[in-house]
Order: sequence, then C-alpha cells, then structure tokens
Amino acid sequence: MNIRYPNSFEGLAGQVEGRFRRLNRRKKVVVATAAVAVIAVAWFLIAGSGSKNKGRPAPVVVTQPVKMKDVTVVEHAVGTVVANATVQVTAQVTGQLAKAAFQEGQFVKKGDLLFVIDPRPFQAALDQARATLAKDEAQRISAVATQKRYDALFAQNAISSQQHDTATATAKSAIATVEADRALVETARINLGYTQIRAPVDGKTGPILIQPGNLVSANGSNPLVVLTQIEPVKISFTLPQSDLAAIQTRDRAGKLIAILDTHNPKAPKLSAKVDFVSNQISNTTGTIELRAYFDNKDHTLVPGQQVDVDVTLNDLPKSTIVPREAINEGPNGRYVFVVTKEQTADMRPITVLYDEGTQFMAIKGVKPKEKVITEGQLRVVPGAKVSTGKPHAKKP
Repeated sequence: MNIRYPNSFEGLAGQVEGRFRRLNRRKKVVVATAAVAVIAVAWFLIAGSGSKNKGRPAPVVVTQPVKMKDVTVVEHAVGTVVANATVQVTAQVTGQLAKAAFQEGQFVKKGDLLFVIDPRPFQAALDQARATLAKDEAQRISAVATQKRYDALFAQNAISSQQHDTATATAKSAIATVEADRALVETARINLGYTQIRAPVDGKTGPILIQPGNLVSANGSNPLVVLTQIEPVKISFTLPQSDLAAIQTRDRAGKLIAILDTHNPKAPKLSAKVDFVSNQISNTTGTIELRAYFDNKDHTLVPGQQVDVDVTLNDLPKSTIVPREAINEGPNGRYVFVVTKEQTADMRPITVLYDEGTQFMAIKGVKPKEKVITEGQLRVVPGAKVSTGKPHAKKP
C-alpha cells in the first residue's frame, strides 16, 4: 500500500477515507489502525518542524585558553633490571664437598672463599708428583754428568761414536722427563688450588644448590651456587622504531638519558646515560632495545625488577599546547573547537606535534590565548553560538 504524505491534515484525511471505502470489513480494521499511527507521526513531524530551532538555547561549554611553553619530548617505557654478570659456580675437580664458607644471600667480593672440596687426595697427588720430580732430577744430573765425560773422551778418540751418542740421548731423555715431571707437579698444584672455590666476581649469592657432604664432579651440569653481580646493574627497555631517528640524534649528541622511577616515595628518581643502543630492530615487536648502567651502590635495584623509564628524545621550544580533553577525532583527522569573539564554535583542524599522554598535547593549528572547548563538544554545532560556563567538579 502506497501512501503519499500530503502537506495538510485535510488532504491526508481525504486520502485515507477514499482508500478506506474500497476495502472490505476485515481490511478496514487493519487500515484504520495504520491510519491512526500515520496521522500521529505526521502530526509530530509537522508540528515539530514548525518549532524547530525556535527558542533553542545555545549549548553550555567549558573552555580553556591555549598556552605556550617549552616542551620536552619524553618517551615512557617499562624497563627490566638485568644483572651485570650472572655466574654459575661449579667445581673444577671431582671430590667430596667439605664445606660452604658463606651464608645464602650474602654479598661477597671477588676472591672470597665460597666452598672447600676435600683437599687430601689432591695434596697426596701433589706430593707424589714432587717426589717423582726429585727422583728424575737426580737421574738427569747423573745423565748430564756422564754426557760431559763422554764428550771429553770422544774428543780424544777414546770411545766410539755409538757410546757418545748413547750418552747424549740418555741425558736429553732425562732432561725431558724432568720437564714432564715439573708439568705434572704444576697440574697437581693447580688441582689442589681448585679444592678452594672462590668468588669470580663481586655479587650476591643465591641458595646453595649442592649441600656439603655430596660428591661433586668437575664441570658438572648442576652449579653449586649462582652468583649475581648487582653493583652495577643494567636497565633494559625498548622504544618503538618510530623513535629511532630521535634516539640516534640524541645519542650522537651524548644527551640520551634514562630516568628511573622505582615507585619508592622515599627514594629519589635515578638517572644515567644510555650507553647501549641495539644493532637491530625486533621483527616481532617493531621495537629497539636500549640499556643504561646504574651503579646501584645501595642495592635498591634487584635483577628481574620492573621499573618505569623516561627517556628525553627532543626539545620543542615555544610550543602551543592545549589540554588533551580539547582534542577530538573526526573522519578527516583531529580537530578542536575554538570559541571566537562572537561566541561561535570554530571547528579547527590541527596537527599533533607531541602527545604528553595524560595532560596536554603540543599542536599546530591554534594560537596562544585562543580558547578551546574542553567540555560539552557533543552539543556543539560548527559555526553555531555557544555559551561558556564553569567546569564540572571532578569526582574524587
């Protein structure tokens, strides 16, 4: 059923009445119900159109002035504390672990005694090697003396060449045997020294993983203890590859600084120069790794701890800034509403230079002291009048 909407109620009623007469009784009931609904809708549209925009008050908005100040471009990241060195302390000789010379969790210095392996077998091996050396040294002295006598006799043609050669070979063999004995003595001495396991670096000890009394193997797969160097430590964090140019520029100027926030109200923020920029960008995350060293004298930072990192990448002097609440997203990009002197809303496209993230944005497209709308944008029509009011009280 096609019904055209007339410009008056009389025409509408006539049209409905003509069609109504040509229908049977059942259809007349249905049509009558539909006609009532159509008339009601028409009344609402016609009556409403006559009063549209008549007497409608200007929407109340809240504005803030555009400001100008020097802006520091800071990139925020989450960093991880990494130990400068982590050493798995293992035995270098096989023997029974006699004792541990430290407490678990203790800070030790490089060279401090950590473990003792039963030294008696190694002391015995050293004594045996020294005795063998002494015996062979005596034989060497005798062989060398014999060679000298045979040299004199051979010069007088008192002995044959074969006898002379035999004496010379015997002396050289004795000398070589003594050299081998000396090497065995040194090996035995080194192995005896390995029975005392000392800290290779300064650091903090972890739990003892193999208790005294157990038999340990040379270069076993299970460490005796893990020693972690935490003075200094490294802070590892990543930044998006879009910041690469700014990172490189700042790094070349020696101004790439990392500032740490450990969320400890009693500790000040820490800062250190970024001294490592990775040589590749991650294909999976599109980020590049940076590292900074902190001396960590007070051992505030613990390996594995996560901290907030701020890195200054650029300086924007005399930048135009507006509150983040004033920025709107449209199909053609970002824009703000500027309230003109005539109290109308001017829709102004902008370019964002820097998003601080919580409070403001540095932009292009507005001028200092202009007023931008921060509350009530949904009720604003571009070019229409607006009325300024006070900001709503924020809930605690």
